[in-house]
Amino acid sequence: MKYIIQIGSIGVTALLLMATYPSRDAVPDPPSGNTDWVNYGGNKAGNRYSTLSQINIGNVKNLRVAWTYNAAEADGKDARQPEIQCQPIVVNGILYGTTPKLKLFALRASTGEQLWLFDPFKDKPARYNPNRGVLYWENSAPNSGPDKRILYSAGPTLFAIDALTGKPVAQFGKNGAVDMREGLIDNPQQDITKLAVTATSPGVIYKDLLVMGCTVSEYGDAAPGHIRAFDVRTGKIRWTFRTVPQPGDVGYETWPKDAYKKIGGANNWAGMVLDEKRGMVYLGTGSPAVDFYGGSRAGQNLYADCILALNAETGKLKWHYQTVHHDLWDRDLPCQPNLVTVKHNGRLVDAVAQSTKDGLVYVLDRETGTSLFPVEERVVPTTGLPGEQPWPKQRFPLKPKPFARQVFTEADITDRTPEAHAFVKERFKKTRSGNKFMPPSLEGTLFFGIGGGAEWGGNAADPDGILYQNSNEMVWDLKMADMAARTAEIASKGKSLYQNNCAACHGIDRKGSGEAYPSLVDVGKRLSGQDIQAILKTGRGRMPSFEHISEQDRGMLVRFLLNTETKAGEPGDQHSANAPTAVAEKSEFPYIPPYINNGWTRFVDPDGYPAVKPPWGTLNAIDLNTGEYLWKVPLGEFPELTKKGIPITGTENYGGPIVTAGGLVFIAATYDERIRAFDRKSGKVVWEYQLPAGGFATPITYQVNGKQYLVIAAGGVKNGHKPGGSYIAFALP
Repeated sequence: MKYIIQIGSIGVTALLLMATYPSRDAVPDPPSGNTDWVNYGGNKAGNRYSTLSQINIGNVKNLRVAWTYNAAEADGKDARQPEIQCQPIVVNGILYGTTPKLKLFALRASTGEQLWLFDPFKDKPARYNPNRGVLYWENSAPNSGPDKRILYSAGPTLFAIDALTGKPVAQFGKNGAVDMREGLIDNPQQDITKLAVTATSPGVIYKDLLVMGCTVSEYGDAAPGHIRAFDVRTGKIRWTFRTVPQPGDVGYETWPKDAYKKIGGANNWAGMVLDEKRGMVYLGTGSPAVDFYGGSRAGQNLYADCILALNAETGKLKWHYQTVHHDLWDRDLPCQPNLVTVKHNGRLVDAVAQSTKDGLVYVLDRETGTSLFPVEERVVPTTGLPGEQPWPKQRFPLKPKPFARQVFTEADITDRTPEAHAFVKERFKKTRSGNKFMPPSLEGTLFFGIGGGAEWGGNAADPDGILYQNSNEMVWDLKMADMAARTAEIASKGKSLYQNNCAACHGIDRKGSGEAYPSLVDVGKRLSGQDIQAILKTGRGRMPSFEHISEQDRGMLVRFLLNTETKAGEPGDQHSANAPTAVAEKSEFPYIPPYINNGWTRFVDPDGYPAVKPPWGTLNAIDLNTGEYLWKVPLGEFPELTKKGIPITGTENYGGPIVTAGGLVFIAATYDERIRAFDRKSGKVVWEYQLPAGGFATPITYQVNGKQYLVIAAGGVKNGHKPGGSYIAFALP
């Protein structure tokens, strides 16, 4: 096996910059006292940078566990509790975060002692979803009483909770709660309870406005992903920016007429950042529904897959930059942008850096939205499925170079073992590849880009304009199927419901796509009908709640999954073979596409390892002043392969890094369930710790009473890992 670790030297320009310009925005550490981590992403710019240096290159090897908070909530019936993806915050020495089942807690940040716990689902049905952080706001108006709030979402509800007591703020919405489905649909006849809407990432707070996006379905029932500003005091919507334009909106012409009545998505699920001085919000949007087929949405499809700059006060668009036109590959912008200041053409420029699922970094002028580095528009393949009209050109930034592979070639095929190589090569010969913008097909495509490059953990940037970005190198196997042909085979309501609601993830044949989307062929051997009903109602992990379909339909779906459904035409059957199914129903919402994907399927070798040569996961240091790489190293390992003498391969990784003035980059995120510290100048691992469960989250660091702490959520669960449920704090002895 050949593996090259590329460690470059810092260019002359960067050296001069570091010598001439002190670290921008750096603030000296206080000699004692507290330094908080107040925002998701560390600060409102999303830098994930800390000025703390008590823990540094010289002493990081001495880090020890300072305290552990047990947030696990397994009830004995199902040990597979949801994961924790939360990056907590620390305000005035109090740490706020969420449990696997979305309870909000407050701890003493110095000891882990619980101060209060809020249950969002007390006396109501639970709706679980990933949660990556919470927000803090306090009333700064003169002569006003204490008003300190934590704002966060659970299921379709946005909550305002008193930061000192853990009680709902009665003046916000209805007793502290706002339904996030309200205001997304203009049609008063449409039942908003049928919309699958949550928020996996928090927004930002500007003055008395909470600006945030939402997570929506990726199928034909997707709500539009409009950006909204809520009054932080009352919960009322103050403005809305429509990401799927309506008549009269700029961008409406990039869609078919009335597409907004049936097409959703184009949502900001990954978080946003705030330039407080300019009063501007910057964010990235996702792909439009439905993933992988766009026959009903011919056009460029603004404002899907866009970097947006919005006036925080009014929601007015200042500029947009679309990274993928007419997305057919689920290439959402997967993480917060990062606001940096770089030296470009001899002058300092305020910029916004946005990383992508296909391993690119766009560096745009914050004022104008123009790229600081060259970007080419190239002709791409346009032969798609019937009815599809792929966009003829796509963007290719020339700098920085991609931090992940772009195309799966024969040279990439794994050589881990002869058997693995032969298996992958045989599959490679039978499947289309060769262009990252090859439209999805019935024949199938092997490609990079669904699960990273970059993912929701984001990246970190230091004041010198160096971006630290972790990356995945996973090949995905995408194959489309003709919905009409499948519909002709359907003879049951349960099968129809499965086809419309489940097949996009678990596959038409119910065989799943690995650990992320498990096989449902023999689900009855693992779960009872009651267990499945509960999961359909509440959701779990990446799977959303199915409460938007009726209880009767959920029952039919369960019977289909358990193979106990009455056959069409038999006594007791309520849906004969000749009756119309959900697939055949004609309505604008939900939209039923004529083609459906085979699920989100990783392409792995017979032993379950990635089908390509390593690295399978990397950590990268990119100088945004020059667009050059300073270093690139593998992130994570498979110990069983390392023991065989195979160089460290890197692994899939979900979670992000932070960087500190102590010269360190901290990141967990890896398949091997470790947290590591890297020397930020060289990329060398200088400390690592084996967590009790996977740390699929982003750490934080803060200082209380003169002591610096590092905290990570070790929730496990993701991709078949054992469950965890703890927050672990590290400090020097």
